[in-house]
Amino acid sequence: MFRALFLVFLIVPLIEIYFLIQVGYAIGAGLTIFAVVATAIIGVGLLRMQGLSTMQRAQLSMAQGQIPATAMLEGIALLFSGAMLLTPGFFTDTIGFILLVPIFRRGLVKQLFNKGQFSFYGQSAYSSHRDTDPTIIEGEVVEHDADKQLK
Repeated sequence: MFRALFLVFLIVPLIEIYFLIQVGYAIGAGLTIFAVVATAIIGVGLLRMQGLSTMQRAQLSMAQGQIPATAMLEGIALLFSGAMLLTPGFFTDTIGFILLVPIFRRGLVKQLFNKGQFSFYGQSAYSSHRDTDPTIIEGEVVEHDADKQLK
């Protein structure tokens, strides 16, 4: 694991520097800086829309008594996408924009579930079966004036 992270933190900046130099050589330094800032601003706007949509799907799943596992993992992918979009460079922006596309993001989440990387067990607290549990007793607390005077 350490070796993989070391390679990622070594290789990704080198790729970024290469692309920044190549794009800067082709269109100039000013336009390259403008492009990096513009992709970050556009990406954050798109990220906000996708995040709100994912949050609504999670709330809908919970309202139906289901665990919003897919929506939670999509939220993590969106968080990673936001980090990639805010990192200056074209390579990380490309990864961030790919994760913003719902088809690719859901495909990645589905692949993680199919490989067994994530699994969810248990019953949601919002389950519709909670009314059939005989150990749950519903009631109300009613205070009488006589009880208050005794205290």
